Amino acid sequence: MSTPQPSMQQAQAAVPNRQAGGPSYPGYTSPIPVVRTHLGHAIASEWTKIRSVRSTIWTLGVFVLLVVGIGLGAAALVAANSSPESMAGDSPLLLGFFGLLLGSMCIMTLGVLTTASEYGTGMIRTTMVACPSRGRVLAAKAIVFFTVAFVATLVPVVVVALADVALLDGARTPTGQEWLKGTLGISLYVALLGLLSLIVGSIIRHSAGAVTLMIGVVLAPLVLALFMVSQSLADLRQALFEYSIPNQLSVFYSNSLTDSGPSGWDPLWIILGVTAVAFAGAFALLEKRDV
Repeated sequence: MSTPQPSMQQAQAAVPNRQAGGPSYPGYTSPIPVVRTHLGHAIASEWTKIRSVRSTIWTLGVFVLLVVGIGLGAAALVAANSSPESMAGDSPLLLGFFGLLLGSMCIMTLGVLTTASEYGTGMIRTTMVACPSRGRVLAAKAIVFFTVAFVATLVPVVVVALADVALLDGARTPTGQEWLKGTLGISLYVALLGLLSLIVGSIIRHSAGAVTLMIGVVLAPLVLALFMVSQSLADLRQALFEYSIPNQLSVFYSNSLTDSGPSGWDPLWIILGVTAVAFAGAFALLEKRDV
């Protein structure tokens, strides 16, 4: 005797939560629509991460405090103890350099933590499961961090620049080019320096090691140059002075530590090229290494 075959309606009823008219699979089919993910989803995820962790608030808070506090304090000190005419050859924007040099350490630290902290906690595995495209994850982190770092730098830098010019109203008025370099240019440079730190954190995967390395990159060339007193090392000493990050920061304020080396917008192109090469290396390593 032949066994009766179930009807199509009976077969559909036997599969729970089956989507009517949907593809036929031998098992459970989720009623939740499947959406193809893209870079925008990864950016939204990274934005949620960076704004919801306390390290972002603390590092950016200290950064703003250093930039604004030291920048305004230096201007007030100059205004109280000397005549503004004593700065006739320098732009008042130069006084913002000191706070920004110290504050850049905070931006670099945040950049490292954006990537390396996920490897330290193991959360990178969850990130890669949610977004298997590793290059997309790194690109999303870079876009979100660069935007945050740029805005967080530009706002206090502009505030300090306006305040310093107002406090030293007898000093030389900055030109349009000096305003552009001392606000937009320096903000792009610091944001790229933080982005380079993010990439180093992705390569090293260790927060303390990456932060130490970046601080060494910023300070070591200048410190080494100061102790190179031998005449045979004169060329190397000059190169370290010229291409040290503190000197490149000062170039944006038209006050280089040397008479040669980078000038104008050169430091921005240098840091952009170094960051691009580092990003390519981090991308290649990310595709080959386990998480």
